[in-house]
Amino acid sequence: MERRIHLYVSRKNVLTWLMALCLVGSAVARIAIPCVKGTWDQLQVWSQIVLPVAATLLYVLIALINGKEMFYKTAFPVLLMGIYYAIQPHSIIGNNPLQLGMYYTCIAFFCILYTMIVSGWIRYPWLLPLMLLGPIAAVIYAHDHYLFVEMLSSYYDPSRSTLLKVLPEYLLFGGVFFLALGLKVSSDGKYHPTWGDRNDGRRIRTLAPMAQITSYFQWERNICSNFFEESFEITHVDRYIRQKRREGLKDFGITHVLLAAYVRGVAKYPQLNRFINGQKVYSRGEDIQYCMVIKKEMNVDSPDTSIKVHLNPRDTAEDVYHKLNAAVEKVKATRELDSNLDALIMTLNLIPSIVLKFVVWLLKFLDYFGLLPKFLLELSPFHGSLFFTSMGSLGIPPIYHHLYDFGNLPVFGAFGMKRKALEVVEDGSVAQRKYVDIKFVLDERICDGYYYATFFKYYKRLLAHPEVLDNPPDEVVQDIP
Repeated sequence: MERRIHLYVSRKNVLTWLMALCLVGSAVARIAIPCVKGTWDQLQVWSQIVLPVAATLLYVLIALINGKEMFYKTAFPVLLMGIYYAIQPHSIIGNNPLQLGMYYTCIAFFCILYTMIVSGWIRYPWLLPLMLLGPIAAVIYAHDHYLFVEMLSSYYDPSRSTLLKVLPEYLLFGGVFFLALGLKVSSDGKYHPTWGDRNDGRRIRTLAPMAQITSYFQWERNICSNFFEESFEITHVDRYIRQKRREGLKDFGITHVLLAAYVRGVAKYPQLNRFINGQKVYSRGEDIQYCMVIKKEMNVDSPDTSIKVHLNPRDTAEDVYHKLNAAVEKVKATRELDSNLDALIMTLNLIPSIVLKFVVWLLKFLDYFGLLPKFLLELSPFHGSLFFTSMGSLGIPPIYHHLYDFGNLPVFGAFGMKRKALEVVEDGSVAQRKYVDIKFVLDERICDGYYYATFFKYYKRLLAHPEVLDNPPDEVVQDIP
């Protein structure tokens, strides 16, 4: 049982929107009040306006967009605000070393405690609103510190008003206090993302020491590639395909069978759905992301594009058929075989070469730290569980296709055209068999060789009895219990 709990906020809660209103008001006030006061130098603008405004608005965005699953990320704008309070002038505290030391200690303590609460390591979320009473009391003290006579005399002078000086702080801490009252603890019993996880995977923290450090010494994906080749006898597969077509799945073919068998194999051996990013090992859980290249027409002039299909370990062969065909038909229905990926690439091509080089570097940098947005991960054919391609449709044997250094795709498979072979059977007679050859390139770091071997033995048994793919698996093994 995990000690960590999961805190979240809902967009349906009026307190969440009250927080957003207060924090946006705080950001507007931080911009408007200096404009009333007069000219600020460049350093003051960045440290006293840009920094707190950016942190405040980032807090609002995280709470509204990712508050359901990743509320813990609000710790980052809180840290930025901690930096802001640490570097701003201390007109009230003065330069007393003891007082300054206590002030910085309180800021650090607040940031650390906030992070531990929203991350779920402290199992008492009610501490958060109580903790926020401290900063609110400090703002009230700062407000009352000025002489009452001075406050009255400057009430009609906006440039000297004490209320205006602390208005952004009232709105800031008041808004966060309202949000803290709306915090809820998830009771669904499921795992929820936390620090170190990515948008597309959960970090595996229970690996053996050698498995954890291997990727630091062997960090290029292609250097860590293993090559696997196997021939599968497909007499039963052909019979199964004909049966499915008679049942109405008119385009059902060997691609659907091979892919459905792979998905069923992941249901029993989930480590095949892992990947490496930033020298860390992650699991996609039950999200099997299948990538493939399609052409509108089978000729050399026809354009091609990549698609991504989300499969589940519980999918049957018919589920795989419908999901894959729906994705293919959606793209083929366009005039020039355009997909969202093509639109993105066309946009990138508009960027000057030297700038594009920097953009690609930035994308790699963000990907290393798991900061690529979800929509880019969804479009990218370099991020997924499996890339599977048919060389048989081209009339050639399978190839060993390299893995991509960008992204995190750990498995690339290719199968060739069907071939016939004459074999001597036990009674001494000669029989004709039908085979298909498959080649895989595998990232050896996601699991060990024994695990791979066990998986492919199971994969071969599934293809020998494809009818088992008509029903969901009896059990789906979880990579991380």
